[in-house]
Amino acid sequence: MIILFKYLFLPVFLLCMSSVLFAQKHTFYAPLTQESMRENPDIAFKQIRRTLHNALANGNDYEVAVCYGQMGELYYFQAAYLQALDNFYRAESLFRKQSQIPELAAIWIKIGETNFHNKQYPSSLKAFEQGLALYTSADTREGIADALAHIGQVHEKNGNLEEANRYQHLALAQLGEQSNSALAAKIYENIGSVYEDKLQLDSARLYFSKALEISKRTDDKTLHIEITNNMGDIYRKTGAYNTALDYTRQAASLAKQMNEHYQLSSAYRDLAKIFSLVEQHDSAYHYSEAGRNIHADMFSEDNAKQLTVLQTLFELEQKEDAITQYERERGVHFTMLLFGAAIVLLLLFLGLSIISRQRLKILNERKLHEQSQKLYETQKIAMETDLHNKQLKAENLRNELELKSKELTSHTLHLIQKNQLLEELKDKLDAIVKSDKRDQRKELKQVMNLLQLNHNQDKNWEDFRVVFERVHEHFFDGLKAHCSKLSSADLRLAALLKMNLSSADISTLLGISQDSLRIARYRLRKKLALPEGKSLGVFIQQL
Repeated sequence: MIILFKYLFLPVFLLCMSSVLFAQKHTFYAPLTQESMRENPDIAFKQIRRTLHNALANGNDYEVAVCYGQMGELYYFQAAYLQALDNFYRAESLFRKQSQIPELAAIWIKIGETNFHNKQYPSSLKAFEQGLALYTSADTREGIADALAHIGQVHEKNGNLEEANRYQHLALAQLGEQSNSALAAKIYENIGSVYEDKLQLDSARLYFSKALEISKRTDDKTLHIEITNNMGDIYRKTGAYNTALDYTRQAASLAKQMNEHYQLSSAYRDLAKIFSLVEQHDSAYHYSEAGRNIHADMFSEDNAKQLTVLQTLFELEQKEDAITQYERERGVHFTMLLFGAAIVLLLLFLGLSIISRQRLKILNERKLHEQSQKLYETQKIAMETDLHNKQLKAENLRNELELKSKELTSHTLHLIQKNQLLEELKDKLDAIVKSDKRDQRKELKQVMNLLQLNHNQDKNWEDFRVVFERVHEHFFDGLKAHCSKLSSADLRLAALLKMNLSSADISTLLGISQDSLRIARYRLRKKLALPEGKSLGVFIQQL
């Protein structure tokens, strides 16, 4: 009986224990805040991915939905709106199946905000209305107010000022005029902005004053600076230049203390406008240049940071997928090895039992034992060799994928920066042409420097195509199989769609407008003969 336990049940027991320990190893969950996502996106990404894998393994749909929502927020903070929307919609589907109404409403508001910042106003309006309907069904007053305020902002962007004003007042009614929350201050500011667009400056100043008073009692210092700057802007437009200077200087001082570069740049530009109106042109020029320099530095730093974070997230995702696949294969091989060892040990036990009862067949049993041992060693060596080869193959594939992905990302980001630079040059040249200054040598020298910088960094589209085909080897062949008459412009558009770039980035890369991009996408659909209702993006991703 002892021998039976030792050679038969012990391997099975060890196998079960290893499975339990492997499952416990991946159990981890901790909530994430928006601050941690903004400050340490790579660490947050790893934590969310681990939690997501564990939740999927345990079948915890609620936790899976929360992880998808956090992943969407992480991409949203890095302005990767397509990836953000993809994760938000996954969370929405799971919350809807579980009838989690407040969480579902919050996800729709996030979807609306993402489309709003991506200037997709019709889509954002539908999302905010969906969130409003859900918050209304759950009778959540603050959620209803938030949704109404967002809807009002969309109407303001679309030029429907009366509708914008109506929705903002409905939002305010939900909170109550005595509310001291940051949301109330934001709603008052939105109403003031609507009146400012309607050129009813006295009403705008009244609501900005209420917003400013409430913002002083909240922890949202950025909102306080923004409203203070709006007050200065209103006084400037009404001709009260001294009062305007007081408010705008106060906003600039607060922004400098909090290291808010965007608000500081805005305040400097407003100071330049005020000094220009009072004909203090030296001061106007000083603040104009200061604001422009801050904005340029901020744009460069934000772009560099955003590109670095997005590249890091992309690399982490590739590594996580490769590691997950490797661990899955290693677990399978480990299980097979344990079962093989258990089978061999069982054969040994049977051999010893036969020897003890039939001593006359000792010679034959020894031969059987030797054959079984050789079979075990051969299988063990073969399995170890196969496992080692697969490990080497996985490592080579992961290194090759990382190298190709980095090259493709670098080429794409450079092309985006190049076209953005050309847009900036166009705006500068247009401003110089319209300027009445006689001596424009300084501005032209800056333009020449930008042209030189662009010339030094320029790489053509053929380089991009070479790198792209290393990553997606048979993509163009598969595309031409559907239509052999595709132009080079069609192939270039299809490659950018394959990379999941946003419409804004694609139009920047191709140097065309959003309307021209929609026409190009329509023509590509026609050439590929896609049926009605078939998504071009889905078709491209499936190639």
